[in-house]
Amino acid sequence: MARGKLRIYLGAAPGVGKTYAMLSEAHRRIERGTDCVVAFVEHHHRPRTEVMLHGLEQIPRRELEYRDSVFTEMDVDAVLARRPQVALVDELAHTNIPGSRNTKRWQDVEELLAAGIDVISTVNIQHLESLGDVVESITGVRQRETVPDEVVRRADQIELVDMSPQALRRRMAHGNIYKSDKVDAALSNYFRPGNLTALRELALLWVADRVDAYLTEYRSEHQVSTIWGSRERIVVGLTGGPEGRTLIRRAVRLAEKGAGGEVLAVYISRSDGLTAASPKELAVQRTLVEDLGGTFHQVVGDDIPVALLDFSRGVNATQIVLGVSRRRSWQNVFGPGVGATVARDSGPDLDVHLITHDEAGKGRGLPAARGARLGRSRVIWGWLVGVLGPVLLTWLLTSATPDVGLANDMLLFLTLTVAAALVGGLFPALGSAVVGSLLLNWYFTPPVHTLTIADPKNIVAIAIFVGVAVSVASVVDLAARRTHQAARLRAESEILSFLAGNVLRGETTLEALLERVRETFGMGSVALLERTGETAPWTCAGSVGPQPAENPEDADVDVPVGDHMALSLRGRVLPAADRRVLAAFAAQAAVVLDRQRLQHEADRAKELAEGNRIRTALLAAVSHDLRTPLAGIKAAVSSLRSDDVEWSEEDQMELLQAIEEGADRLDLLVGNLLDMSRLQTGTVTPIIRETDLDEVVPMALGGVPEDSVELDIPETLPMVHVDRGLLERAVANVVENAVKYSPPGEKVLVSASAIADRVEVRVVDRGPGVPDEAKDRIFEPFQRYGDSPRGAGVGLGLAVARGFTEAVGGTLHAEDTPGGGLTMVLAVRTAPERLPQQSELPAATTS
Repeated sequence: MARGKLRIYLGAAPGVGKTYAMLSEAHRRIERGTDCVVAFVEHHHRPRTEVMLHGLEQIPRRELEYRDSVFTEMDVDAVLARRPQVALVDELAHTNIPGSRNTKRWQDVEELLAAGIDVISTVNIQHLESLGDVVESITGVRQRETVPDEVVRRADQIELVDMSPQALRRRMAHGNIYKSDKVDAALSNYFRPGNLTALRELALLWVADRVDAYLTEYRSEHQVSTIWGSRERIVVGLTGGPEGRTLIRRAVRLAEKGAGGEVLAVYISRSDGLTAASPKELAVQRTLVEDLGGTFHQVVGDDIPVALLDFSRGVNATQIVLGVSRRRSWQNVFGPGVGATVARDSGPDLDVHLITHDEAGKGRGLPAARGARLGRSRVIWGWLVGVLGPVLLTWLLTSATPDVGLANDMLLFLTLTVAAALVGGLFPALGSAVVGSLLLNWYFTPPVHTLTIADPKNIVAIAIFVGVAVSVASVVDLAARRTHQAARLRAESEILSFLAGNVLRGETTLEALLERVRETFGMGSVALLERTGETAPWTCAGSVGPQPAENPEDADVDVPVGDHMALSLRGRVLPAADRRVLAAFAAQAAVVLDRQRLQHEADRAKELAEGNRIRTALLAAVSHDLRTPLAGIKAAVSSLRSDDVEWSEEDQMELLQAIEEGADRLDLLVGNLLDMSRLQTGTVTPIIRETDLDEVVPMALGGVPEDSVELDIPETLPMVHVDRGLLERAVANVVENAVKYSPPGEKVLVSASAIADRVEVRVVDRGPGVPDEAKDRIFEPFQRYGDSPRGAGVGLGLAVARGFTEAVGGTLHAEDTPGGGLTMVLAVRTAPERLPQQSELPAATTS
């Protein structure tokens, strides 16, 4: 039985219209005569989606009882018994109720596909298992219902259902996705513009990768060798030389000229592993191409032009970037270079760019020949084998064993020469060849016991022995040294890759870097010392390990960094070969120290800027918030002193009460202003402590009429970490502003909710609202939208409120109220000891 085909509508976010698109496809298929049924579709009471179910056959659902409640799930047995051509199954990532046939709905779908039934399903990008951590970091919500990526990738068709964040939020505000009582919470939490944009990008990238995989699979199945330029894909050929950095940057600029360009840097190494490329330079170039958004590849091939072209066609590249050959002009007599060969054989579908650079025509050269240190003990053993070995062999051949012939004697002495090269290197091997040739001449070449050789054939044999011994010793020694150098350079490349990656991206602190130095070189302690001048004393900028050096003179290893800084190590004396990598560590340590200091200065500058901004808000508060109580006090005092009116005792008490209330309000306000002033001068810090919002918000409503505000502050909210006085003034200013602009008879809603590690206070009014371009401007001093004053004030209340909110580590911004009006969102941190659990999406959001 043929397996059914799976078609998936992949949504960038909940509510973009996946289910609607699936039902539309079902109607189209029914019109063409296809037997199509609804196995399970959840419309979530969305009117337009519910209408689309009309005219479609629906398989009755199976009812399951769980924890004294009845739930419905897809009846797999009923669908299999009905055996339609196409079954519609919504919410592929759904987790079935315990007691169901399968744990996950995608497992139900697998059964239908195995039975030969085609399935059309839906899933959101945030439900893919591999993207769980990414989605959580974006939205703050951990998706508990997921589907393995492989299940979605195996689909025969994947269709992306997309919508701009602005259009989706409008659809949400119009009530087309959730009920009106859930719209505000959804728009301010999961459906923020930033969240929707990030999810949309995830969906587009995931589908683009899938399309690329489809294209690669198709070209492979149909053996398409020509290049299809569906997107600009540029391959950079690297040799490990210094010109590679220029080629990478040029390729990136070429890729940026076209949309969706991709850069792939490739280094081709020979199969024998012998190459003149610098591992250090390759590591630097790898980091460079990855930092610029490309990828690095290393392939093996003895014919470099063929390997490069095969790789380029394999990845469907459209362009190749190569550097002009570094060979000198006379070397071209041996044949064309790699660039000329690739350009000749590339064909019409692959463009080749030859980029000039500073190293062109200067010759390749060889890497600096640094002898590999074999160690003193190995060299001693090499000399023992090379000198004493031939002596012992001569004794055995002359006294303990019968004559085996001059040819065999030479082979035995040659074996000792090779052994000396393996153990001690070249010079012990050369010594072994000299000693062996002398002993062969003295003991085994007639006439014996003389250095005279009678037979010319023996002269040739001895000469060949010496030549072969020297040649074999040189080759063996070179191989041993190359092996040692390769291991060492690989370790160096790993270290330099660490430096170029973590450190340059700012992922390593100074202490962590110094600890890495200590572990890499096996030292006791490492310290970074600095001084302000030539005669100034040394100070320690950072150190790890016990008893770090206080002066470079006290250290076992001292690496200067510039004129006034040094990296000092204690523990043992390092060989000169290790100082190259140590110098890189020292340079990066200085970079990390500078970065930390720059970050500190940036933080201080930010604090100063914040202080200036809040001081401006304080001055604004003096003119704005002190005016009303002062005016009331002055009016009451003037009335009491007036000789024209004779006040009754009751009237006098009322005026005195007004004076007292105004004075209390002034006292509270002046106290808060003084505290903020001291905060900016560094003499007083905000009193940040755990506070209940239901104790602060009601106190902030004293300046507005009692029947103008509707309060909804749940008692289950977590404690917040704020200064109570500052938060009270911020809320009071926001509420007073909302009441001022609300229509008559419309109450202002003040509600609060816990979201992740913060609590949001939302002040919702039904006033005229503010356009998007003016939402930030209304928080500036002396700004009133429309320049049409209404009531007291000169447009400073919201500026003061934002200054107070940010002083306690919170945020204040404006959003549109669904249906008209403005919503102020004031968010503050929850107490760290009582972080609330992350809120989960409503059930409808998983569609």
